[in-house]
Amino acid sequence: MRKTEPIIVGTTGEILEGEAMLVPAATTGTVPITVFHTETGKFYALDDRCTHGAASLAEGFIEDDIIECPQHAARFCLRNGKVLSLPATVDASTHQVKIDGGDILVYVGVPVAKVADAE
Repeated sequence: MRKTEPIIVGTTGEILEGEAMLVPAATTGTVPITVFHTETGKFYALDDRCTHGAASLAEGFIEDDIIECPQHAARFCLRNGKVLSLPATVDASTHQVKIDGGDILVYVGVPVAKVADAE
């Protein structure tokens, strides 16, 4: 089994708490991914597109560990990608994130371990 190497998508200082950064497909090598910096100081990464429509989750609203789609208000848990509200019915794909010094490393295509839903 080949070990997936992370990509450096930026530094922790580039994404303010409560904000997100879109990482284009040209950088990820797959699909656009959004890295979220929550108000609790944690970083998460999900595929950028809402699973209900084509809206960019980077343009959504972050509250606690939840992202709300800007188009139809579907909500997803940032910790595990689980759908928390309609109209979405399919979970968002997650990608592992690690912080190394000030660098944000994303393991593209490596889902996070199963964790509890955001409350």
